[in-house]
Amino acid sequence: MKIYTKTGDKGTTALFGGTRVSKHDIRIESYGTLDELNSHIGLLRDQEIDLNSKKQLITIQEKLFVIGAILATDPERAILKNGKERLDIKRINDLDIALLETEMDIMDEQLPPMTHFVLPGGHQTVSFCHIARSVCRRAERLATALYQEVPFEDNALKYLNRLSDYLFVMARFLSNQLQAKEIKWIPEK
Repeated sequence: MKIYTKTGDKGTTALFGGTRVSKHDIRIESYGTLDELNSHIGLLRDQEIDLNSKKQLITIQEKLFVIGAILATDPERAILKNGKERLDIKRINDLDIALLETEMDIMDEQLPPMTHFVLPGGHQTVSFCHIARSVCRRAERLATALYQEVPFEDNALKYLNRLSDYLFVMARFLSNQLQAKEIKWIPEK
């Protein structure tokens, strides 16, 4: 199978189901940003971090592929003529969302209370985590814009919302593990 197809040379791409849309369509922007997020999470996973965090990041990457597949599926062609779903994969469920919440709670228990916003940075690994968090927020904004036009599975949106929170807590957790100083943002008066 060749990587290049030349079918996108005029600025369109195909959704899962065959419908061609512009490469700047909100649907493409949404799952393209998920792909960007997944790459940033891969970069974070490649850092010297604890094994549990690496394991959780792999799971997150897999879930982002699921959400990307949901967003890449043409809703008008989601059901085949035989009544089966075109996208035959396990979807994001409540347990996936609960896992993020549980992992956040575990990390948060090991951290000092947060009394102020913190400035991103302090260690390169922490910065990678903050970049992933901010890309996740953008992915969520784009996905919610798409959802308002053409609704899709609620749990996909919930997962992205929880994931950005998870990445914030993970950034603080990694700061703590790496003994990086958290710089509080204290507004000047």
